Amino acid sequence: MTGLSLENVSKVYGADDAGTVALEGVDLTVRDGEFFTLVGPSGCGKTTTLRTVAGFEEPTEGTVRFDGREMAGVPPEQRDVGVVFQSYALFPHMSVAENVGYGLQFREPPDGLSVDERVAELLELVDLEGMDDRRPDQMSGGQQQRVALARALAPAPDLLVLDEPMSALDAQLRESLRRQVKRIQSDLEITTVYVTHDQAEALAISDRLAVMNGGRVEQVGRPQEIYREPATRFVAEFVGDNNVFDGEVRSRDGEYARVEVDGERFTLPASAGTDRLAFCVRPGALSQSVEHNRLTVSVETSEFLGETVRVNGRWNGARIVLQLPAVPERDELTVGFEPDDAHVVDSH
Repeated sequence: MTGLSLENVSKVYGADDAGTVALEGVDLTVRDGEFFTLVGPSGCGKTTTLRTVAGFEEPTEGTVRFDGREMAGVPPEQRDVGVVFQSYALFPHMSVAENVGYGLQFREPPDGLSVDERVAELLELVDLEGMDDRRPDQMSGGQQQRVALARALAPAPDLLVLDEPMSALDAQLRESLRRQVKRIQSDLEITTVYVTHDQAEALAISDRLAVMNGGRVEQVGRPQEIYREPATRFVAEFVGDNNVFDGEVRSRDGEYARVEVDGERFTLPASAGTDRLAFCVRPGALSQSVEHNRLTVSVETSEFLGETVRVNGRWNGARIVLQLPAVPERDELTVGFEPDDAHVVDSH
């Protein structure tokens, strides 16, 4: 196993005065054996971060270290990193066994195994026994993804990195495969860095995750922390449905503060901070049965999601999302939220 750290890593493409900033001051630490995910919208810098870790990009500034060892100038083939690309990058003219065993041409298999034994071991690990002789074009997307994973694991790397490996798969298959990837990672106890733009996937699969935006890290934490306690407005709005309000603190009384939003007053925890603030309330916390912090929402659309109904509406011109047990029968709904269900975020 290996630990990973990035210290003040920046990456600029082109001349410094007119270049494109892909990464800016990224600080990250990934622990031994951890499943760590980089999540964010397209162009946020997550793939550039991954490529910098793997050695395909050199940082303009900053340091990448593996177990304290600086990686500056160390080429990808000497970093002991297994890579699963978004496109899988399988060799179409090779069989499954040949693809999996490709990396073993340059490095001896672990534990004294022969190449054939190592390939057989990995195909069993990814549930592809008996498919040794198939070609990639004879396999489904999910099977190809597992071949790519087995190939990356073949030399027993210290670090595994995966760049949106499930983005081309349908939702049901993605859910099944992410469970399998997490199981394999846990069984092997291999340090893993995973890139995705799918917030639900990041929350479901990660030990910890970093939310990225505009080449910078907005927040690092466990999935529960990121979801329940977003540090910034961007994280609050990007990770799952959320309702974000801008207000001004009008008074404080013990444990609570009175905050005005568009002429309406709401009660929040007194830790609400400065006079001007932003706070968020998850859709599930807005309920017709709560008598505190009431607001009347104009219903625009309803989406039946099986167990719940997602309602999109407006309050004082602002977009509001509700999570209800049934499709609303009226065009207006009055809902409320408990003070402790509101979370103050950095509005910048």
